[in-house]
Amino acid sequence: MNDEHQYCTFYLCDLYFGLPVLNVQEVIRIQTMTRVPLAPPSVRGLINLRGQIVTALDLRRQLDLPDRLPDELPVNVVIQTDDGVVSLLVDEIGDVLSVSEHDFESSPPTLQGTARELILGAYKLPDRLLLILDTERTINLTNQSRGVGRQTDAHLLPDETESPRRPSGPQVRHDSPNRLRFL
Repeated sequence: MNDEHQYCTFYLCDLYFGLPVLNVQEVIRIQTMTRVPLAPPSVRGLINLRGQIVTALDLRRQLDLPDRLPDELPVNVVIQTDDGVVSLLVDEIGDVLSVSEHDFESSPPTLQGTARELILGAYKLPDRLLLILDTERTINLTNQSRGVGRQTDAHLLPDETESPRRPSGPQVRHDSPNRLRFL
């Protein structure tokens, strides 16, 4: 039996990647991002996706690829994970591609570092390889084995045993889009 798998494909640099299509919620143009102080370099910011605050991860930085040029705008691939919705910033979106499991090959043991951790393997296509990302590992910010000298990201994940913290200082309520009221 020849099992088919479907992947949402995209490009980073000149590399062709895929994520399981069932994990992809939507693909949208670049959104206004709010920077997050003290966040790791791969966290480009937070976006407001129809009222839901979503973390935007730059896959170039997550995969230790060079930053895109300032005039090159990324595309958001919004994915569903066990922990919620996350936006992955990619260079260009491809297509939904159906591939045969027969054409899949696991990552070779000689593949090391971040690539070994995040790439499950590749599908052999007629003109190139489709690299398959491990969705959960790709968005996992607590992976401490990545990048010597990088700050750890554990401070970004809520501790389930703690109650939510209130910000210190004045609290603000948004009465209208143009007025703020201090409480």
